[in-house]
Amino acid sequence: MDIDLNLLRVFVAVAEGDNFRAAADRLGVTRSAVSQAMRKLEDRLGVALVTRSTRSVRLTEAGHRLHQQLAQPLAQIGAALEDALDDGPPRGLLRVAVTSIAERFLAGPLVARFAQAYPQVTLDVTVTDAESDIVAEGFDAGVRLGEVIEQDMIAVPLTGPVRQVVVATPGYLAAHGTPMHPRELVAHRCIGWRPAPGVAPYRWEFVQDGQDFDVAVQPQVTTNDMLLMVRTALAGGGLTFGIEETFTPWIARGELVTVLEAFLPPFPGFFLYYPDRRNLPPKLRALIEHVRGFREAG
Repeated sequence: MDIDLNLLRVFVAVAEGDNFRAAADRLGVTRSAVSQAMRKLEDRLGVALVTRSTRSVRLTEAGHRLHQQLAQPLAQIGAALEDALDDGPPRGLLRVAVTSIAERFLAGPLVARFAQAYPQVTLDVTVTDAESDIVAEGFDAGVRLGEVIEQDMIAVPLTGPVRQVVVATPGYLAAHGTPMHPRELVAHRCIGWRPAPGVAPYRWEFVQDGQDFDVAVQPQVTTNDMLLMVRTALAGGGLTFGIEETFTPWIARGELVTVLEAFLPPFPGFFLYYPDRRNLPPKLRALIEHVRGFREAG
């Protein structure tokens, strides 16, 4: 069966954008063009791929199967075509999924300098803590902690070793006492993190005598927004927990102090990761080299 490759590209954009408008913006076409392409593809295949509503589209079972089969091959085709047509500086849309706790990537300077160095690359950063397949969801690369990256990915260090810390204001500790062991945290007011609604709050992880253990602190305040955690802690709202780099400015000024440091050794940090491809598109090669240079520069 002969199918126009452009129709498949439209379908993948719709599947990954959840609506025709997002797909149209991603492809640089009109919403009407996306709708017409989807109808043409469905007519050609003789099966419904999406269920339409006024605000969104939902993949049918057949649509899910087709998306799973198409996402990676189309990404590889796109990368191969970009590489074959590479007759100038890196260019095009570069999509990266970044965990919300990757402070080094999200702080601003890394992205700003990349944009300045590669003006023909459009960098689209999605901040997400969902455990997602970057290939299936159409991302070129991702940024996560090394310990959770799939083994079939290529990983480039973004940071050196990192560690998590427990922090609070001096005022909170003066009023409520300083915990000397992680298990004492259950008696404190804690500010916790969860990746998404309906997901249990993250259990605070520690090490003692070489053995890992965690504490279910039952936080009084829970959120998926790290900035809200910081602000609540700064307002004396309790103890909170996260990657040390997130809290560094406030620790340096004495607005927050760390506790339980003996139970929080360093571990492998953040990595930029991407699929093992024979021909990397120039835009992705540019980001890889930029990350390497940024890390070396400190």
